[in-house]
Amino acid sequence: MQNGEAYFLYHSIGIYPGKDRDLAAAMADFAAHWGAADDGQWGYVMPLRQRFIDRWRALIGAPEGTLTTAENVTAAFHALVTALPESRLKGKRVLVAADCFPSLHFLLAGLAPRLGFTLDTVPLRQGASWVQDEDFLDRWGPDVGLALLTWVSSTSSHRIDLAPLVAQAREMGSLVGVDITQAAGLLPFSVAEPAVDFAISTSLKWMCGTPGAGILQVSAPLIAACQPELRGWFSQPDPFSWALDSFAYAPDARRFDHGTPGTVAALASLPALDWHAGQNHATILAHNRALSARIIEGLDALGLPLVSPRAEAERGGSVMLHLPESAAPAEVLARFRAAGSFADARGQVLRLSPGVMTTAEGVDRMLAALAG
Repeated sequence: MQNGEAYFLYHSIGIYPGKDRDLAAAMADFAAHWGAADDGQWGYVMPLRQRFIDRWRALIGAPEGTLTTAENVTAAFHALVTALPESRLKGKRVLVAADCFPSLHFLLAGLAPRLGFTLDTVPLRQGASWVQDEDFLDRWGPDVGLALLTWVSSTSSHRIDLAPLVAQAREMGSLVGVDITQAAGLLPFSVAEPAVDFAISTSLKWMCGTPGAGILQVSAPLIAACQPELRGWFSQPDPFSWALDSFAYAPDARRFDHGTPGTVAALASLPALDWHAGQNHATILAHNRALSARIIEGLDALGLPLVSPRAEAERGGSVMLHLPESAAPAEVLARFRAAGSFADARGQVLRLSPGVMTTAEGVDRMLAALAG
């Protein structure tokens, strides 16, 4: 029964009907072109990379020239932070929530001594599952050089109220960026409403892509102020300008490129992005909301406490719950697999994310397995 109807891993890896076929065809096509004994390889690859970029631009309303590829969200964030003018961060605070994606916190903690900023992590309240927006706002003063916002938390599926947080950034003169990974492709998002300085994401989850297909989007004014430390021939307006004493950054997001761009992940993810672009996004979200409500109803019946917000407007696409301390997560997930149901856990927190292939019958089967 491994047909996707009881698949709840869209917070990790998204699937859609025919994904395996599309991916196999894309990779076979790549192999045919890249393995050909001719001179057409780059003429084949680079337009497809650009199409990947354009798909992402259309999804998040990014102006032309403001988005490029990255291996993952951590690499994208590193490229941005280390490219900022020294005065943006030195002697200031970088504000982040305790329920951010841990990889980004690890990065900031390592960069703080070198770049001269203080990493300020807004904590969770006692017994809370996510950082409250008001606590983040209360911590945010004019000495904050940069704030990294997590649009939807990977540990609770809590969704922040973005507008007042961005308004605070403007009032305090801070740069503000958003990690949109946990909801991009499911919930509507625009880099212009409200206007943020940068956004980072991956194609893995609701976009149904592959590993390695991340993105970095940076507003045009901030691009002009950035000088990425990792630079190379593709950072230039013309990559084939090889005069060693006349390097210049490209005027747009290409300045965040460096050596020969890795393109395979973008090409492998492009069929998924093309599929996603052809769907009714409101229908996809409504399907998720209906199944999420069914899950919450079932969890209530089982007496299992929610970790995620109950209110739909405050939640991403996942429903997370706290397993009893007597329940071993590995044993619960083993029961799921035996029933053809798939989810994951972070400690005692079970994460359930219904997507396009999940069905109401699949939800019921998962709940039956959860009940034991």
